[in-house]
Amino acid sequence: MENHNEQQHEHMNIPKYVGVFLVLVVGTILTYVVALQDLDWIFPGANTLLALGIALTKMTFVMLFFMHVYWSPKLVWLAAAGSFFWLAIMFAFTMQDYLTRGSGVFGH
Repeated sequence: MENHNEQQHEHMNIPKYVGVFLVLVVGTILTYVVALQDLDWIFPGANTLLALGIALTKMTFVMLFFMHVYWSPKLVWLAAAGSFFWLAIMFAFTMQDYLTRGSGVFGH
């Protein structure tokens, strides 16, 4: 039987980790800058949508490179895609509930 500990493949080196780290730092700074801006002139909720887009990008980098999904078998990719699909369903149900409420606690 083959020992899996002996098979260590170096997927990333230090410069690549630093590059991913810099992407995450820039994403964090962009999130902060977006929070300071008033982008409601584009459409209401533009700040939130942009911040969620940046967060999704950062999450993708963490999942692909720090969690080594990029080099994983296809079954792991399927599980990751399934989690994104489930997240999309949860966002869809949440937004459907929020957007169809009348003037109540949150008021429109």
